[in-house]
Amino acid sequence: MSATTSVPDPSGQAVLRGRGPGFYRRWWRRLASNRLSAVAAVIVAVVVATAAFAPYLAPADPTHMNFGQFLEPPSAQHIFGTDEAGRDVLSRVIYGARVSISVGILATGFGAVLGVTMGLCAGYYGGPFDAAVAWLIDVLLSFPGILLAVLIAAVLGAGLVSIIIAIGTASIPTFARLARSSALAVRQREYVEAGRAAGAGDLRILLRHILRNSFGPILVYATIVVGRAILTSAALSYIGIGVPPPTPEWGAMVSAGQTSMRVAPHAVLFPGIAIVVTVLGFNLLGDSLKDAIDPTG
Repeated sequence: MSATTSVPDPSGQAVLRGRGPGFYRRWWRRLASNRLSAVAAVIVAVVVATAAFAPYLAPADPTHMNFGQFLEPPSAQHIFGTDEAGRDVLSRVIYGARVSISVGILATGFGAVLGVTMGLCAGYYGGPFDAAVAWLIDVLLSFPGILLAVLIAAVLGAGLVSIIIAIGTASIPTFARLARSSALAVRQREYVEAGRAAGAGDLRILLRHILRNSFGPILVYATIVVGRAILTSAALSYIGIGVPPPTPEWGAMVSAGQTSMRVAPHAVLFPGIAIVVTVLGFNLLGDSLKDAIDPTG
């Protein structure tokens, strides 16, 4: 990707070369020509559509228990079989997509908004605030993300909101570091100085110039974080501090089904496949976006 340059136009505003419509058209063409991105887009679209239309796709009530049909193998009546409480596994996998996609998108959005805001302000203003943010980022990054999420979730307690806050908080330091490095690299560029000379305020410069130039890497990382958040949510539910039962959640389904895995492997297999395919889809989409934004990197 060519370096971004700028010249002031007659109105005093900075014109960014390489960030106009032509740049985004080239970005889209590279993305559309990548077969892997098409596969990733299909996977993500199917999972999102499944989550959105779960009430219309699920063949049964995902929380309805029928102990007369517990641990039944896949059949015409129950395509994915039933679990230890006689609930339809297919319906629970479909509704589980709602929880996973909600956690993935909302937790990533929570972490991105706070982390990017913190990083942009620290890199742009510098001084003691930048030093304090850099120290906080280093402290938080010293903990593995999953461990930090477990600690926060354990303090907040089980529940969807708690999981979103826990996973989102764990992603804040990396978003902040990414945005801070972009702000440090851009804040002394000519178009930023031209904006200041033209009377543009700090907020306008942060949003119009600095955030705009760091949007690509942030988008790529956010896409990957969605998949990571889904995996972390499943892990937290697996160990019992995630979304409480009877809400269908893929990690909780794997945890509950492992006790009867020898006689009913389908209870673990199908939610496990759903986790793997969904996380793979978002990771492939992130890699495709990275290649489209920077095909030489």
